[in-house]
Amino acid sequence: MIWDELRRVVTQNDSNGRSSVAIDSSPARLLAADEGGLAEIWTASLDARLLAGEDALAGDDVRLEPEPGAVKVRWFTVPVEDAAATPQEREAKAAFGFAACGASEARVDTSRHPMMHQTPTLDVIVLVKGEVDLLLDDGEAKSLKPGDVVIQRATNHAWVNRGTETAVLVATLINVDGNRK
Repeated sequence: MIWDELRRVVTQNDSNGRSSVAIDSSPARLLAADEGGLAEIWTASLDARLLAGEDALAGDDVRLEPEPGAVKVRWFTVPVEDAAATPQEREAKAAFGFAACGASEARVDTSRHPMMHQTPTLDVIVLVKGEVDLLLDDGEAKSLKPGDVVIQRATNHAWVNRGTETAVLVATLINVDGNRK
């Protein structure tokens, strides 16, 4: 399974300013159902603690967005969309997934697709494997390929995989103040 392939390496400086590896492991936290899910890499406050040596994810549940004034780095996957699923099944799966990561309120307008959501974050997303489409309220970015980068600026959106393999992406989410629109 794809989750077994993920590795995070986090560096640190010691008291003498010498660099070393602080963490070399699998994701800190995982919230997954089959091929879809979130795998946390790092979370930190956007202040002096940003460079702290401890694993900032220790003990945290997987949450969709970082706390106000924090940054979150994660892998996420988008499984191939199940064309046989009914609209009710798609809605139930989306509602369950967002509730599981504490983000039911992020589903502000799902009229275009049940996975549509909006967070008060600036996100930098890089597609690593597979192919996805980025749906927006008006329009979409079709056929994103590995190496493509999306700057997601607190807009309502959904990731849809119409390809043949699970897509793997890396995201950095920055929550400047946490005010929801």
